[in-house]
Amino acid sequence: MSDAVRERALAATRPGATPVSVEPLGRGNRKRTEVVRFAAEPPVVVQCSAAPGATKTEAALLAAIDAQTDVPVPRPLGDGVVDGTGWLVTPLIEGRDLHEAFVDLDPADRRGVARAFGRFLATLHEAFRFRGCGALTADESPADEATGTESTPGRGPSLSVVDPADAAEWVRRFGERHAARLPADFDDLRERIRDALRGPIGADGAPRLFPWDFRPGNALVADGAVTAVLDWEAPLAAPRGVSVAKAEHLVVDWYVPAGETGPLRRAFREGYESVAPLPAVERAHRAAAVASAVVDGGGAVTNPRYPPVDRDAAVEFHRAALRRALDGSDD
Repeated sequence: MSDAVRERALAATRPGATPVSVEPLGRGNRKRTEVVRFAAEPPVVVQCSAAPGATKTEAALLAAIDAQTDVPVPRPLGDGVVDGTGWLVTPLIEGRDLHEAFVDLDPADRRGVARAFGRFLATLHEAFRFRGCGALTADESPADEATGTESTPGRGPSLSVVDPADAAEWVRRFGERHAARLPADFDDLRERIRDALRGPIGADGAPRLFPWDFRPGNALVADGAVTAVLDWEAPLAAPRGVSVAKAEHLVVDWYVPAGETGPLRRAFREGYESVAPLPAVERAHRAAAVASAVVDGGGAVTNPRYPPVDRDAAVEFHRAALRRALDGSDD
């Protein structure tokens, strides 16, 4: 992060405060993140991105979630653009990285975390509905509350869908894009995935917010409870079934052996149903969601568990998850 960007961001959000330390964090693949501490002011997190629109959208979404729900997120202190670089400043929220802590929690606390993620997701689905599926963007124009075509984050930009698509069309495109990115280790499953995506996909009302990276690795925990959910970049609107399938996979299946997922799965679904009825998760929804978790933005196979397993074990984990999704054995 350049000094100019950091200085402008801090001048807008901590005017007159003198930084005493700057600590880079390795969070996020498309932005730079730093923790800045001061002698007499609370510390902040400064993020910057070469895509100012993405930073603006994340700031608008965080502000909307903070204003409209009880999902714990860092409320933006300010955002802006310096020389083509977008910046966002939020308070530093204390807590242990849940990615590291999840397997150390006792079983009751792990179920509590899974239940909280389910409840948070349903709360987001109830709060944010859109006119079509696709990528979200921050729009300065007022939201059309009468038709419900946009979500309104109070004062400031509204959120709307760029090039909204029909739900079934979007699920197929989303799933096919991720199926095409799978490495050769998955060649024997690729056609089964595409077959699932060609099957019938029912309607599920208005598309809802799809936080596609909604997982313990982007959360903090203290005393067994989630204190913050982080990293809301590049949000999407999608059918609830895709969102439920993806979050359930990242919360329930990612950290514990398949034989131990039952209590966590029940807790996640109970948490969701404490707010809203659980949507139907169709074969195409689950196939697309699980396929989207196999490789990262750079094309490398993602590593489940903590500590993370090696590539061979990761490939076997993803193959087993895809087979379950295609067979419907997680329903």
